[in-house]
Amino acid sequence: MAIFLSQPDLQVDFAAALVKLRETYLQDALFATVKTLAVADLNRELERLAPAADLTLLASKGLRGEIAFATPILFQANPYLIAYYRLLLGYSRKEFYQADVGLARFKSMEEKGTIARLCQGLLDELCRSLNSAASYLIREISAVTIAKPFFDDLTLLTLGPQLRGNANVMRGQRGILKVFDVVKAIVDEHVESISTLSMTVVNASKRKVLIEFAADPDIVIREELASSANYRNILAIEVKGGSDYSNIHNRLGEAEKSHQKAKAQGYTECWTVVNVDKLDRTKAARESPSTNRFYLLSKLISGQGKEYEDFAGRIRGLTGIPSR
Repeated sequence: MAIFLSQPDLQVDFAAALVKLRETYLQDALFATVKTLAVADLNRELERLAPAADLTLLASKGLRGEIAFATPILFQANPYLIAYYRLLLGYSRKEFYQADVGLARFKSMEEKGTIARLCQGLLDELCRSLNSAASYLIREISAVTIAKPFFDDLTLLTLGPQLRGNANVMRGQRGILKVFDVVKAIVDEHVESISTLSMTVVNASKRKVLIEFAADPDIVIREELASSANYRNILAIEVKGGSDYSNIHNRLGEAEKSHQKAKAQGYTECWTVVNVDKLDRTKAARESPSTNRFYLLSKLISGQGKEYEDFAGRIRGLTGIPSR
């Protein structure tokens, strides 16, 4: 009897989504945010809002308290991190934000990365609620299992079902990864370092150029200025990976919102990549006037042709690396 397995497209989509979500919601995002904060300030809030015995237990395992316990300073720096603690504690979006729980008012933190004005004074209350649940979790699991990878595993256990319910979103993430890979191939000879979330290129002026996954827009390119703390925002790329042509107008509207945000952040070039081959560029320009250039994903993946060469040439020019 012959055995026929379908292509593991869902798992490919999971992988693509996971790369992006690590920067936004998971441990990588938490640790990256912590690096931007004053440790003394963070410690004061942990001491105020988390049980001392639990912090001591985590410290005995070589772990800082924020891996399990939330603080207002963390949320002020990165509101998306509410999703990290939700996933760690095992709550689905539906049960976490249902009206009778009292957390619906904080939903914009996870969805938009913003804290509603009315919620600014409620962050202590939010953290106490999350930390009470986290304390229970730590008490009930074996101390032997407490480790950084184990906490990461717990978030992934909650994330899996969520991803299955967001197949269209995951297909979009795959498109983002493909564009990132196209950009990498273009600048590959000048890449100084690379991770799952970003790569650093050294251009002809010996300046570092960062090419990164971002929450919104999807991929950004920034050049490091004389002071390593400052950057010149060069290019924002929004990728709409859905292949359903009937929904292209909604996706272009989403791209426009993203690019308006990018323009406000000082990005001078905004591009939109779409995964439909029959694009009315005149109509698309009306629906996303902030988009400087439109590209077809299929043309970029092909690695050849006028559209790919235009994309590649502009990437080289904007990053400042020598043309071939």
